[in-house]
Amino acid sequence: MRISDVIRRKGNLVVTLRSDATVLRLLEVLEQHHIGAVVVSDDGSSVTGIVSERDVVRHLYTDGVGVLEESVAMIMTSDVQTCTPDDGIEDLGRTMTERRIRHVPVVVDGRVVAIVSIGDIVKWRMDELQTERDHLVGYIQQ
Repeated sequence: MRISDVIRRKGNLVVTLRSDATVLRLLEVLEQHHIGAVVVSDDGSSVTGIVSERDVVRHLYTDGVGVLEESVAMIMTSDVQTCTPDDGIEDLGRTMTERRIRHVPVVVDGRVVAIVSIGDIVKWRMDELQTERDHLVGYIQQ
């Protein structure tokens, strides 16, 4: 199975912010969309970075509440792990687990087209296991 299968099921909405947006604005966007991370993109299509609620919490602890007025560029991850729609779900899941990454932008020709979370990968795998179980039960009961 491929990442494109996950995208087809969950959709391809990607919420982005410019790197000069404030951390306070980031929190507003996270709440507004009920998401845990935002792709940072200064041109609206390429990946400049990624920033998550975890980044905010860590910087609040180390830098204090003043970080809320800082730019997203100050707390974002700029070395972003990306994938393509053709990448395998199991491979990406393994990479996300090993590198402790929760969100991965999906990129085609330098443009972000979707975002996949570790929750999306886990849901896909659980659905896959349930389907296998149902087939095995059906086979045994015949």
